[in-house]
Amino acid sequence: MKTRNSSVVIQRQPWQMSCLRWSLLLALTAASPCLLAQTAAPDSLTAQMVQIRQLATSGQRQQAIQAYTALLAQHPGNGDLLLARGRTYAWDGQYTAAESDIRQVVQHSPDYADAWSALGDTYRWAGDSRQAVDAYSHWVALAPRDPNAYIARGRAQRDLGQLAAARADFDTAGTLGANPAEVTDLRESLMPRAASSYGAGYNWGASLSWDHTGFTGGQQGWNDWDLSLRHYFTEGSLAVEMLRSDHYGINDNAWALDGYVPLWSRAYANLRYQEGPSSGILPKQEWRAEVFQGVGHGWELSASIDHLRFSSDTQFYGIGIGRYWGNWYARYKLQYVPGVGSGSWSNRFLLRNYYRGDAYDYWEVSVSNGRSTDLNRFGTQVIDNNAAFGVAWTHYLTHRWGFKVSAGYGLGSDVPDVNEQILSLTLYTLW
Repeated sequence: MKTRNSSVVIQRQPWQMSCLRWSLLLALTAASPCLLAQTAAPDSLTAQMVQIRQLATSGQRQQAIQAYTALLAQHPGNGDLLLARGRTYAWDGQYTAAESDIRQVVQHSPDYADAWSALGDTYRWAGDSRQAVDAYSHWVALAPRDPNAYIARGRAQRDLGQLAAARADFDTAGTLGANPAEVTDLRESLMPRAASSYGAGYNWGASLSWDHTGFTGGQQGWNDWDLSLRHYFTEGSLAVEMLRSDHYGINDNAWALDGYVPLWSRAYANLRYQEGPSSGILPKQEWRAEVFQGVGHGWELSASIDHLRFSSDTQFYGIGIGRYWGNWYARYKLQYVPGVGSGSWSNRFLLRNYYRGDAYDYWEVSVSNGRSTDLNRFGTQVIDNNAAFGVAWTHYLTHRWGFKVSAGYGLGSDVPDVNEQILSLTLYTLW
């Protein structure tokens, strides 16, 4: 959202209400309309603002905005009126108009903490979490003992995936007397979540990936491509993907929908559906569902099922346990494939470090063995190794552009005495 600069006429009266005026305004707001008419106010403007605020809080926002506009015509440039109208615009979802009003207030009264709070709310509700963090930071600087300022900034930082910074603000709010139950809930909301489930203040994201799998023994290598376009909602996301695979000189194409949805408290799910060729190296159909549930302090449990349909159907059942502490995340996942001989099991362990304290920049190492789909990011192949090792690095060069480089080595595969070397490159962009 772009900031609009506009000129304003400033009266020679205080921009900020005195403590007595604010106290009286709050008292009058709580009073009945009949009492309002009988109560003497320090001035008629304050009483009128109380009555207009009652319109806004009772759902009559358009009437309130019109009334504030009429008062501003009589009191041009009055900061209290501009702030009140700006908040009402924000409540009504008119974020550009809200920003214009509140920006005028902070430009002419940069020490007005309540105005910075309102501006931060406006940006966050509009989905611009980066500017919300900036506005809330002004609020924190002006009111360093107010726990609400740290909670507000921590929420905006959480929206951006800046988990370490958000945790620090929530901890500070706790030391300043914030409700302990609220602080606990906020800390628990920082449990590990896939970066694909939120957009760091952006509405869209796209990625282009290339994977190459080489084999020892002179076997022809594989190449896989994935083009993804993802839309981020207030909570969750949905992506459409186009996939192409070249294995053994056979080219197959498929498309997929991949979504993240919030469930109940501290729980979310990853749902995926893929449609492929009627016959070939990719499955005719594939779907998967994995549910994640945060428990305790830093723990996360998961359960998954993958269904692949080739000439026959194959299911993969998985359970996982993860642990988040500081900027570290560790996870173990066990998968079972029934009907493969006496059955087939796989184990995978992953260790990840979010070295910038956000959800996007990290390095990781993984170790696995057995038959699984977990190592294959495309979800289109069955991986079967005696042992596999992998490393990956994800880094954003700017807020909008990033990349991921990964490499792996698999000992043994479905082809006897053949090992695998895996190289992958992904480019990311957000807007």
